[in-house]
Amino acid sequence: MNRLFYGDNLPVMRESLKDESVDLVYLDPPFNSQRGYNLLFKTPKGQESEAQIEAFQDTWHWGNEAELEFNSILHQKITGLSLLMNSLRSFLGDNDVMAYLTMMASRLIELNRILKPTGSLYLHCDPTASHYLKMVLDGIFGIQNFRNEVIWERTSSHNDSKKWAAVHDTIFFYSKSDECIWNPVFTGHGEKYVAEFYRFKDDRGVYRLDHIIRSASMGPRPNLAYEYKGYMPQWGWRTVREKLEELDKEARIEWSKSGRPYLKRYLEEQKGTPIKSVITDIPPIGAKAQERLGYPTQKPQALLERIISASSNEGDTVFDPFCGCGTAVHAAQKLNRKWIGIDITCLAIALIKGRLKKAFGPSCEFEVHGLPKDLESAKDLARRNKYQFQWWAVSLVDSQPFQGTKKGPDTGIDGLKFFQDIDRKEARKIIVSVKGGENLKADDVRSLMAVRDREGAEISFLISLAEPTKGMIADAASAGFYESPNGKAYPRVQLLTIEGLLNKTQRAEHPDYEPDLNFKRPKAEAATKQDGLKI
Repeated sequence: MNRLFYGDNLPVMRESLKDESVDLVYLDPPFNSQRGYNLLFKTPKGQESEAQIEAFQDTWHWGNEAELEFNSILHQKITGLSLLMNSLRSFLGDNDVMAYLTMMASRLIELNRILKPTGSLYLHCDPTASHYLKMVLDGIFGIQNFRNEVIWERTSSHNDSKKWAAVHDTIFFYSKSDECIWNPVFTGHGEKYVAEFYRFKDDRGVYRLDHIIRSASMGPRPNLAYEYKGYMPQWGWRTVREKLEELDKEARIEWSKSGRPYLKRYLEEQKGTPIKSVITDIPPIGAKAQERLGYPTQKPQALLERIISASSNEGDTVFDPFCGCGTAVHAAQKLNRKWIGIDITCLAIALIKGRLKKAFGPSCEFEVHGLPKDLESAKDLARRNKYQFQWWAVSLVDSQPFQGTKKGPDTGIDGLKFFQDIDRKEARKIIVSVKGGENLKADDVRSLMAVRDREGAEISFLISLAEPTKGMIADAASAGFYESPNGKAYPRVQLLTIEGLLNKTQRAEHPDYEPDLNFKRPKAEAATKQDGLKI
């Protein structure tokens, strides 16, 4: 079964992933950019401008955690890595860059462990620390296992007034050994190339003329030096006589007016252009592209499909330890690979679950680990991280989180949801409040009713760990019902418990005539062809 993990990828890898169990690793980790990245949410027409919440902070600092990880690296068994990391620390000092490199080194050690001997790793980064990351990769995977530095042109223009415009990312390609999987991948010929070279046409189709005699730089070959139809090339032919005769019978040889022979190469018979280490034909995701899900560091699916096609086979396992909005696992699913993904935020996990459900439907089955499955684990998450608990709780009713981790005024809103009724008028609003404490206050429901009135929302949900009291239930009932044109009535204040949502004895009630109103979703993919493989 495919697996999606919520949590820090380092302990997850150490505890849950076996040695040599993965065929391909793609990771697009934080770049140490010293900035925050906001996740944009879809907002229906007629509502306020697009909502956003900070998905993660790409900022690192040297401290106790970095010191512990660094000491752990010094005691691992990879020859030379300890010396390298000590040298980097002597040069850089105990600063943000060294903290970032320490974080990455400890994870790359684990990735090397779980990678099969035939496996490959692609690390996506930018110039912020790419030169140091390559040294770390060399120290872990070995200089001899470096395959490529791939350049992806992520934008065509950028305003840098005092330097060369920064328009590319770097992807380092390493293998575990010389026996790595490699499948040649070809891209289509460009229109300009076809117009320039495929200038001829006959009954068989469009073709170009290619050399069939050897050049001086190729040198002589005795077995290819022969006369054919009175023509004797100085350096010989590029094929043996028998093959040349066969090509001639098929009318594949064309003689120029000067008497020089050429080989006809038909466009429809060509595989295309082999993929190159500079990628300029995959543009970034446009602001209005259907593929765009609002995640700050989302990469084009075509880029991941190209990598996965080149370095894995159907049925292989693809692993992304920083899976974000899930582009790598989506591409793996589409290309009939098994997959594993890890992310440290509930936001990302909820986004990926919705993405896969929309793209592949109920046939896409996978296990989710790390998120609460019962009341006790929900209480544990609430104690450990109240923001992750709130984000997870609002995802139980398919709502957008409303507040980030930055301190600010308490609006009384932890989530938003929009719905469209049968009359197809403008979207209506639902507000969500989450209570993670062991007890509810007597005025929690009355406060929620006031917030609903203030925000002009039709319905409100109160999601709590604790069971509501009889008084609270009575207060909620006093709010009345939203009367839908579909003939049904929905409570304006709905009291939902974590336990009830988890065991399916409760559910959020509202009209839902536009299920994709709250999140940006990808288009539905064609059915997969994985016979006997559950995903």
